[in-house]
Amino acid sequence: MRSTPLLIDAKPLGGYVVSVRFEDGTAADVDLSYLTEYGGVFEPLKDPAYFARLRADAEAGTIVWPNDVDVAPETLYGHAKRLTTTAV
Repeated sequence: MRSTPLLIDAKPLGGYVVSVRFEDGTAADVDLSYLTEYGGVFEPLKDPAYFARLRADAEAGTIVWPNDVDVAPETLYGHAKRLTTTAV
């Protein structure tokens, strides 16, 4: 049994804010700008155009970028739960 619901939709809203929606109805606009403070594999995310190339990955259950960098599903869900705009 999964403890973290799967991410079913993610859309960049501009800058580093992403609208996310999970299978349990949790939805929020999450600011992921803190990711730009990391180096290494996160370095490309400093470019807002690259950041906007994110997608919801059904297998990973989270956001993924073209270089296969992702946010831990439980971390993303935790951010969304704190900011929930809609719940079913």
